[in-house]
Order: sequence, then C-alpha cells, then structure tokens
Amino acid sequence: MSIRILFKIITPLSLSLALLVGGCEETKKAQCQRLIKTIAEGTSLVQSNKGYQVVTSLQLAQDLDKAAEKLEKLNLEDPKLQEYKNSFAQIFKNMSQEVDKAGKALGASKVAEASKSGRGKIRKARTDIKLALNTALKYGKQSDKLEIEIGNYCKQEK
Repeated sequence: MSIRILFKIITPLSLSLALLVGGCEETKKAQCQRLIKTIAEGTSLVQSNKGYQVVTSLQLAQDLDKAAEKLEKLNLEDPKLQEYKNSFAQIFKNMSQEVDKAGKALGASKVAEASKSGRGKIRKARTDIKLALNTALKYGKQSDKLEIEIGNYCKQEK
C-alpha cells in the first residue's frame, strides 16, 4: 500500500472522527440555556411563594434545597458556567436556611402564650424573622447580580 493511498484513507477518517467528537460537545449557548432554565426554576419558587405562613415557609425552604441539588447535578463542561452553577447552588442553600429559620420563628410566635414569657418569645421570634429575612434578602441581591453576570457571559462569543 502506498503512502498516498494510506493518506487518502486516514485523512477522511481522521476528519470524520474529529467532527464526530467535536459534534458531541455541547455548545456554550446550550449549556447557558440549561443553566439559566434551572436557575429560573429556583428563583420562581421565591417569587411565587413569599412565605407568609409557617407551612409555606418551611415548604419553600425544602423546595430551595431541591433546586440547589438540581443545580449541583447539572453537568456543564464550561468552567465559568460550572462556577456560576456552584455559586447559585450555594445561594439557594443559604436562602433555604434563612427561610427555614424565619418559618420556624414564625411558628414559635404563633404558639406563644398570652403571658409575659410569651410576649418575650414573640419579640425574639420577630427579631429572628427580621434577621433571617434580611439575610435572605442579601442572598437575593447576590442572586440578581449573578444572573446579570451569567447573562453577560452567555452573550459573549466563545
């Protein structure tokens, strides 16, 4: 077999393999879309469920944990998108903890007795709720900032 014939066989085969392997990689745009969609599912939980009641607050906390887990399982090849994914998963976990604290404090205030010690429990619960919700608000602002960064990154060409 001459080198010329061998070259004619190997070159198209190599090109085909390169295209096949390259074609299997998910584009940055597709990864961005999957990440943004998953983040939107988590943020919509907060927007649709404000957590004014004990049960809904505790459910929201659980749902945010699930959203964080879903993000963590998201397989992204782009290193910067992985970074964003991990940051958002942590934000959802942190928000979940704060909403859980607020929900439990709200629950404690609702069962407090009509007495001096009960009023003290209500004051403590109000303080705990305010602190937890203020902290959750800070995470919400981090989330907003991160969403803008992701949007800007995803608009960039490779």
